[in-house]
Amino acid sequence: MQRRKGNSKSDGKPESVTDSAVEKPLLRLHRTLNIRSYWKAIQRLLSAAMPNHVIGLALQHNPALPMIARWTRPIPHDFFAAEPLKSYALRPTRKKCVRLSNLFRNRSCFARSAFYRRYMAPQRCAHGVCLFFCKRRRLMCVIAILRTATQGDFSPAEMKLLQHLYPQFLTALRRLGSLEREHSVRMDFEEFLNRLPMPTILLRWNLKPIYQNRAAREFCALWEKGPEQAKRTKATSPIPSEILDRCRVLKQQWVDASRANTSQTSLEQVQVHHPRLPHLRATIHLKQLKSAGVARPRFLIRCENLCPDAARSVTPNSYLPALVGLTRRDTATKRLLKMLVSVCRQ
Repeated sequence: MQRRKGNSKSDGKPESVTDSAVEKPLLRLHRTLNIRSYWKAIQRLLSAAMPNHVIGLALQHNPALPMIARWTRPIPHDFFAAEPLKSYALRPTRKKCVRLSNLFRNRSCFARSAFYRRYMAPQRCAHGVCLFFCKRRRLMCVIAILRTATQGDFSPAEMKLLQHLYPQFLTALRRLGSLEREHSVRMDFEEFLNRLPMPTILLRWNLKPIYQNRAAREFCALWEKGPEQAKRTKATSPIPSEILDRCRVLKQQWVDASRANTSQTSLEQVQVHHPRLPHLRATIHLKQLKSAGVARPRFLIRCENLCPDAARSVTPNSYLPALVGLTRRDTATKRLLKMLVSVCRQ
């Protein structure tokens, strides 16, 4: 992060507001994948940026959800719900970064307040700053930094540094929200597809499974063991090698077409039949999230048992694949599968 100083001899030259000690914690902040790692990254970054005695984090400022609060030292759990901090946080307009003493008429009122006696004094803290993060005027998160009298109040330079760090915290927080929503949607789709009669498998570019529903596991057992043995054993068979080999061929064809900058429409769908049981068929779809994206394509595999007497076959759910012929023509199911591919980015 850099800023420019105006009206000075160094005008036009960038001046760094962070040093090398902050750069690594800042990178870790943007690599966080959950609240736990986000909280640890906040501690590392603020500890590298400036002296502090206590750091706190509050999430889910929503009456319908319990607040999540984290502290580096023991602080009463209702700190963020105490007055006058609570009233200030609920204002429609507020500063993004504010000293706790500024919530009172003057420094003397702050030192005599119940807030100071309950939350600050037990930890020998005399100064504090809070950063407020909002989304569409709704409070999402608060970060508190408390200091002892020996450490002193926050200087103008430190307040400016916090203002520069603010968008970094906010960007990482929004990314976490996006990841959580994506994970939630993916789990909902997986649960829903697990109940569908269509055996469905989703593979990464490296052919590692992203998702495989129950019907697909039963289909793989039927492919590997045959009807009689699959009826007596648990459906734990791996994805058939014939299907994986066809994915590898399709993968190489896609790479060759990309290098030659030619059309890839002919590679979007291929079919594989069982070498001895031709009524077992797998249709492989090569799905790419975006034509200009950085993510590699995924393999969406739809498995079918075309045997006319599939309803009397081996497993309790084996009659269900007979419905696939209808399901695959169903527009809603096709749309659902496309949405599944779009959310399975991990």
